Amino acid sequence: MSYLDVRSDLFRRVFGDALTYPAYLATGNGRERAAWARADAALPALPADARTRLDPAGRIVNVLCLSGIWCGDCVRSVPIVARLAEVAGPSVDLRLVDRDAIPELRDELRVLGAMRVPMVVFLTEDFHEIGRYGDRPLTVYRDKAVTELGAACPLPGSADGGALAAETDEWLDVFERMILMARLAPPLRVRHGD
Repeated sequence: MSYLDVRSDLFRRVFGDALTYPAYLATGNGRERAAWARADAALPALPADARTRLDPAGRIVNVLCLSGIWCGDCVRSVPIVARLAEVAGPSVDLRLVDRDAIPELRDELRVLGAMRVPMVVFLTEDFHEIGRYGDRPLTVYRDKAVTELGAACPLPGSADGGALAAETDEWLDVFERMILMARLAPPLRVRHGD
């Protein structure tokens, strides 16, 4: 059986030129860097089992984040992504690229036809896509629906006061899912002998 991802060359090229989280933050102006620092400081504690859930067991998981240093949604979500990548350890490599830096990537990652950020692509060591997630977590969309669609559309989990913790839990679940997909992928199991 042959495995192919026609975008792996694009992802490999972009990832090689993308920035680490600290280098990405350094591209912002003083106001932007302060907003990101406040968001990072506000992150809730991760569950005690987070490190275990995020253990890639010898796999390399490359995490490519399309972001905007100016974007409020990015300021809210990307520090969560960075924290989870850090907890997962050195086998999970997070890199960031500005939304407008590489039009080909920006267009590949459009959502509903729009240029939305953040968009996070999880990649194997071969730069095959495991999956992608982003724009806004479900928690944010639930709250937005209540605000914009009105009280006639009550949604479970919305407006619960623990939105940042709920968003962090969502991102943790996404990371765990992507890591488990990489751990269970047949070609990688053969390669790693497990």
